Amino acid sequence: MTMQKLKQGPTLNTVIMVEEALKNMDESVITVAGLKKILPKQINHNILMMILEYLEESNKIAVTMKGIIWIHNTNPNLRKAIGEGLRA
Repeated sequence: MTMQKLKQGPTLNTVIMVEEALKNMDESVITVAGLKKILPKQINHNILMMILEYLEESNKIAVTMKGIIWIHNTNPNLRKAIGEGLRA
């Protein structure tokens, strides 16, 4: 990866900002335009798309026809139930 590409990528603070906005949003589904409105700072559209792609690949969000859904859950009880359900 060249320095040119690195300079154009999102910063960790920007990724965290988007992650927190999605995690704490009032709606269960949000559009990209709606997400831009709730972000505390303005963000470049291409950078936002890169972040959303990363969050989807890391299974933190699902992007559907209706919008973006936060799906990451760290609840240990849920993880245990899922694990036990798969063994049944």
